[in-house]
Amino acid sequence: MHVPRSLLALCLASPALAATVGEFEQIGSTLVSAMMMFLGNEEKVYILDKAEGNAAQVAGHPAWGSVLDISTRQTTVMDVKTNVFCSSGMHLPNGSFITLGGNGAVGRGGNIGSQLNPDGSSAAWDSEYQDFDGRKAIRVLNPCTSADDFSSTNCQWYDDPTVLAMYNNRWYSAAEPTGTGEVVIIGGFVNGGYVNRNYPNQIPILPIRTTKPQTFNFLINTSGLNAYAHSFLMASVLWDFENNVETALPDMPNGVVRVYPASGATIMFCGGSDMPEYAYGNYSFPFINTWNYPASKDCQRITPEPTSGAAAYEQDDDLPVGRTMGQFVILPDGTLFVVNGGENGTAGYAQATGETASFDLMGFGESLASGPVGQPAIYNPKAAKGSRWSTTGLGTSNIARLYHSSAILLPDASVLIAGSNPNVDVNTSTIYPTTYEAEIFYPPYFSKTRPVPTGVPATLTYGGASFDITIPASSYSGSANDAADNTTVTIHRSGFTTHAMNMGQRLMQLNNTYTVQSNGSIVLHVAQLPPNPNLYQPGPAFLYVVVNGVPSNGTYVIVGNGQIGTQPTSTASTLPSSGSASGSASTGSTNTTANSANGASSSHTGAIVGAVVGAIAVIGILGALIGIFLARRRRASSGASAPATSYAMSGGSGVNPAAALGARGVRSSDSSAFVPLQQDNYTSLNAPYRDDIPSGRPSGTGMSMDYDHDPYAANHHGAGAGQNSQYRY
Repeated sequence: MHVPRSLLALCLASPALAATVGEFEQIGSTLVSAMMMFLGNEEKVYILDKAEGNAAQVAGHPAWGSVLDISTRQTTVMDVKTNVFCSSGMHLPNGSFITLGGNGAVGRGGNIGSQLNPDGSSAAWDSEYQDFDGRKAIRVLNPCTSADDFSSTNCQWYDDPTVLAMYNNRWYSAAEPTGTGEVVIIGGFVNGGYVNRNYPNQIPILPIRTTKPQTFNFLINTSGLNAYAHSFLMASVLWDFENNVETALPDMPNGVVRVYPASGATIMFCGGSDMPEYAYGNYSFPFINTWNYPASKDCQRITPEPTSGAAAYEQDDDLPVGRTMGQFVILPDGTLFVVNGGENGTAGYAQATGETASFDLMGFGESLASGPVGQPAIYNPKAAKGSRWSTTGLGTSNIARLYHSSAILLPDASVLIAGSNPNVDVNTSTIYPTTYEAEIFYPPYFSKTRPVPTGVPATLTYGGASFDITIPASSYSGSANDAADNTTVTIHRSGFTTHAMNMGQRLMQLNNTYTVQSNGSIVLHVAQLPPNPNLYQPGPAFLYVVVNGVPSNGTYVIVGNGQIGTQPTSTASTLPSSGSASGSASTGSTNTTANSANGASSSHTGAIVGAVVGAIAVIGILGALIGIFLARRRRASSGASAPATSYAMSGGSGVNPAAALGARGVRSSDSSAFVPLQQDNYTSLNAPYRDDIPSGRPSGTGMSMDYDHDPYAANHHGAGAGQNSQYRY
């Protein structure tokens, strides 16, 4: 169980005291390579890897899950049942997290697991690695804190596809939360490899609806380059996912691909690759030696919903160096931190290309990228055009962070960087090895006095009464009036990070005014979020107070009511006028401005920064959607009635992807040997989703099926769950 509460600033900030500002600090092993990460609460970062031969063991098999304690920097393995390889993930309104899909069971060397599925081209389980097929899995985690019993099932992954699963296999799918807290699952492969196509492009469009299918034209138009779609929910709707109505946006300029495997950094769009279409090859491998092809420096920005005129891309400042697999992390001050990636090539790994016939001739092992970019850069959207990028004072990491790297903002506003593994299975001796060492980067604001706010609420609402936050005079230097006028309040969500993207990452600045007290303290009068949940979907976030560009430690909050469904909204908050007074935090400093409480008025208008989608439509640019509703309740033994309405999945005809291969062998996690996929272009499901399992359903994977255990029931969330049951399902 975790209860929203203020961050323990001294505890979480203390490791940074010995750190060098602008530099990377190595903090130890993540035990599993960090292909995926998310910040569970103010204390814990959860880490996921694909099923592979990691030395760290759990429950008698290699681990592919772990949890990092931010304060102690100790990592503990966690048991995950299914193969999480290249899955998607997202938060829920109550602070829980889900991961969605993955790959079939594999064994040593990425070969298909020992217990085959009926199709013969994938596996349900492997006897050595003991991973189960994860392609339909919905895994659920309730983040815990040090006050909880981590050995309890309440703090562990719930991962059993025989009980909770999607209807379709999904690998390389994306996820986006809606304003109701449901999750749209976007596209994904059924099976596949380097890119999602044969060559020439003749992928069939196969409906799996029982009603008239709805075609996602963007998916057809982008077939082959549509994995891990970049998505962002807008204030209104560019893609109406309920009625499947698309509003087109312009094509990405200059022929630069941003999605996997080109993998540009996206909040705005930077880097990726302008390789010609043919070079991407097919499911087996690229047709050129990608590691020799320079990554793009190009950056574009767009306002998808302009107040007037048509949406159009705007050329922005180029990256300092070309970068594929670069990753944007939004900092609490509104600047954008880009890290990781390479100067050449693309994401993915292979043992051959169209120009290199065998693995022993490959240039960089299995990696399809080269030239790791060790120095990060910071983009300032407020700077004049031509001077928005800076690397001044930013150190360089000596750890290559290429394919399967990740980065995420920590509560103290430092950045955790981990992962890198362009290998089919663990390989610690190749040029770009499986990497376990994690680093923390300390942005320039760590050299300055950090604000220490008090009075931050545990929950935020959509509209409603404002709240006050107090900043003591010790939190800034110089004039109190100047500090107050340069103070903003932001809420930040790190999202679910994988493959150089952070699904669900958002930053919103809340409106505020202020009153400067005679003792130099500042009282901020802060508005609730705007009364439109689409602007910032319900769920966990961290609130930061930023004074003169220097953020406080973040305070964990829940946005919304903690439940899936229509969020309560109220009239937008009304704020009092700002009031300045004579005061200074620095002895000897003078202030020439003295305004009465009703004098000069100042307010900070809310703004939002986040990943806008390119090319066609905002959330769900491609693929099929499923609204996930995890507030499931099976009838309790007491005889309580089940919900009146059931939302059954539609059926569809199966296609054996192995048929297209003839006698060609496949390895289910080796990008040089994947089966050509069947695309899922249609999926029908009216949210909310209920996945009640009829009693007696046989297990397709041999996993246990405990129908008496409901992982979402209030009594399954540890001591104290009852007092905080509104945040649990």
